[in-house]
Parts: sequence; structure tokens; C-alpha cells
Amino acid sequence: MSIEPILQIKDLKVSFQSGKKFLPAVDGINFDLREGEILGIVGESGSGKSVTSLAAMGLIPSPPGRIEEGEIIFDGKNLKDLPEKEWRKIRGNQISMIFQEPMTSLNPLFTIGNQLVEAIRLHTTVSKANAKKQSIELLKLVGIPRAEGILKEYPHQLSGGMRQRVMIAMAMACHPRVLIADEPTTALDVTIQAQILALMKDLNQKTNTSIILITHDLGVVAEICERIIVMYAGQVVEQGDVRTILKNPQHPYTKGLLKSVPNLKSKKERLYSIPGTVPTPGSVPKGCRFAARCTEVFEKCQNETPDLYKLENEGHEVRCFLHTLKGRRDEHAGVTS
Repeated sequence: MSIEPILQIKDLKVSFQSGKKFLPAVDGINFDLREGEILGIVGESGSGKSVTSLAAMGLIPSPPGRIEEGEIIFDGKNLKDLPEKEWRKIRGNQISMIFQEPMTSLNPLFTIGNQLVEAIRLHTTVSKANAKKQSIELLKLVGIPRAEGILKEYPHQLSGGMRQRVMIAMAMACHPRVLIADEPTTALDVTIQAQILALMKDLNQKTNTSIILITHDLGVVAEICERIIVMYAGQVVEQGDVRTILKNPQHPYTKGLLKSVPNLKSKKERLYSIPGTVPTPGSVPKGCRFAARCTEVFEKCQNETPDLYKLENEGHEVRCFLHTLKGRRDEHAGVTS
């Protein structure tokens, strides 16, 4: 796996209009995706995960949304201000996305074959007959039996797991270099979830496709991801190697997410949940955004905004003032004060 990033998100800020105001949904996101890597982005609903992925695809609806600042660098080129015509050459061809709900992403009026053939012919110059052959090969690649028959069926005739496999096949139709999967296993039963994850891992290994996996399920991240980004209220609060973060989380929010995962060995009657909710855009409090829900909060957290601290393990960063109490000021990238 190359250490060179294929996709870089730099200081990304995205806002949405509400009345006369623009409210920030993503506020200063930075991360790299390396070639051949599977990167997980986790966080509760409302943390900015999907908005970040839509920005990386050039799909922020305008109005009401807009990218205020930042860069989206793909293969050395900044895509932020590309005209829609240029975006269409990249979207689906170089960067593809698997959306959260396959039933609403697939057109119910057209057969699976029609939609797959269209996806292939939109970005290539192959004939309709060759596009159909490629569609059959793609369906077989994602583990769909009787692929020729499936081409003639409509989305409502397929199960949730089969529809999700079709979405993956469609996303892989032009052999993209980056695949963004937004909650690809939501609403699927556990067995199908495992099959979809195994399929994505297999595609990554066979085609060297870089994958961004957006999820709220830490079990999914532990299964297939190499690095993890934890988001909260539009910001990255912790990032680093999956093993490091799962074994030794440093941000109270990450600790809370891990504590919320059900433990089969535990005899507790009630599952743990982080108190409170993610602040809505426009209601973000002064100071640390997690302070109101944090069990380790102190005065500085409520008055000042923490930046990302670099920790001892390479690539491990955390947005928390607790590390100033441990004498790590010299490693800090700069606290806003």
C-alpha cells in the first residue's frame, strides 16, 4: 500500500442556509486517504460524516448548502471549484459512492440491467452489448447468483442485501480509485452485513480501491478498517490507527462510543449511553463542543476551544484539553485561546 494520499481534505467548512443565516455543518475537517487504504469515519447522527462525503463527491446541494472554505485534492488536483461538467467526468468514474439506502438510490421504474448499463456507458465508449456483458461480470463479482436473470428484474423484486450488492456493483462499474460507502450495512441483518463487509474488503484487495467507510458501528470499523476518524459536531475529535484507538482511546467521546458497544460477557441489565445529544448546527456552545456531555469536563473546556494534540503514537491525534494536564503542551499544534 502506498503512503502517498490519493485524496486530501484540507480545512473543509460546509454550511447550510436556514432563514437568513448560514449554519456550519462541517467545521475545519482535515484528513488524508492513502492509496489502497480503508479509512473509517464514525460518529453519531448529526456529526457531519455524510456532509463530508457529499462534499468530497461535489454533491453538496446549492442552495441551501455551500462549501465556505477548504480544499478537496484528488490525485494532486483541487476539485473544490470545479464546474459541474468537470465533476461529472470524475464522479462515478474516479470517485464513486454507495449511498445509505439502496431502495431510494435505485430508480424503481427501470430494471437493474438498464441502470447498470447506463452507469457504464455514461463514462465509457463501449457498446450496449459490451456494457451488458460488463454488467453481468460486475454482478458476479459482488456475489449475485443468476446475474443474467437479475438484469431483467426491478429493484422492488430484490432483497435489501441484493439491492446493496447492486449498488456496490454500480459504484465499481468504472473501476474507481476511491469508493465512499455511506452506512452500507444499515437496515441489513447481521449475516448480510458480514457478507457486504467481506465483499468490500475483497474488492479493496483485488482492485486496490481506496475506501472511505462511513458508519456509526465501531464493530464494522474494527472488522475492516486500517485507520479511523471520530467526528463530533462537525469536527474531528480523534484520529489514528484502528488498533491504537480501539485499545487506548484518548477522547472522552471515543471512550463513550466504545463503552456503548454491547458486551456479551457483561451481566448489566442496562446498556450504557452517552447522556445528551449532538448539538444542532447553529447551537454549538462556546468552548469544547463535547463539554456539555463530558464526564471529565473542567473549567477550561467551557471557555476555550481545543485543537488537535499530536500524541506519542504516529498519526494519533486528539482534540481534548485533558492532555494539557499531562504536561504535553509542547506537542500541541496550537490551542485557540
